Amino acid sequence: MTGQGGELVPPDAVPADLVRVADARAVRAEVEAWRARLLRPPGLWDRATRGTQDRINRVIPERVHAAITAGVEAMTKGILTGADVLARPAPRGSLAAAEARSRAVLKAHRNAASVEGGVAGAGGFLLAAADFPALMAIKVRMLAEIVAAHGWGGGSARERLFLLHVFHLAFAGARRRPEALRALDDWIAGVNQPDLVADYDWRTFQIEYRDHIDLAKLAQMLPVVGAPVGAVVNWRLTERLGETAIMACRMRWLAEGP
Repeated sequence: MTGQGGELVPPDAVPADLVRVADARAVRAEVEAWRARLLRPPGLWDRATRGTQDRINRVIPERVHAAITAGVEAMTKGILTGADVLARPAPRGSLAAAEARSRAVLKAHRNAASVEGGVAGAGGFLLAAADFPALMAIKVRMLAEIVAAHGWGGGSARERLFLLHVFHLAFAGARRRPEALRALDDWIAGVNQPDLVADYDWRTFQIEYRDHIDLAKLAQMLPVVGAPVGAVVNWRLTERLGETAIMACRMRWLAEGP
């Protein structure tokens, strides 16, 4: 089956376990519905959680905050320059096959993140702080593998920027999501991009990421509830990035074709 944006399901062979993607029109409609959800204005919950986050922040030791900030910065720079975040692109095929591979990648990394979060949450402040870089490594690797499952990736500046834009969009706050989505649109269109990866505004990126996850992850450090909170939070954060990556790849697929 074909349509604008490239082959979606090969007409001659559709494996029984393949996630079927109906046609380009259906894919485009799902992408538009997802974009509309992202662009909803901040609600009461977004405003209320800010005060709760501030109160939790005050009971967390300063050395833990410093470790978290350093971990986010290291992760960001790792995406910009590291070789360990790269994954070998799969041969280009159908969008349905790419999404089947992506769902398998998401499931494996989501489960690993959940187990790791539960163990770290049971260990108090120090283990929970150590969970930050571990979770970031899982998510970054998953993101690279989902992009590679669609036949893209590599170490070029452009491909690294794609990873950054997707990660930023996944964890941008409600007020910043329109800007993050616009930046991803610009990347896909090939406009308004920095000349060098080092020119990317990584400081804003890390602040957005930390602001998004602080409330849930800091609750992981609290006594008694840390273990179950850690498992659930890691599951949901990984799921959020994976779904954002899959939808971003749909946007790119529709724009570029196979």
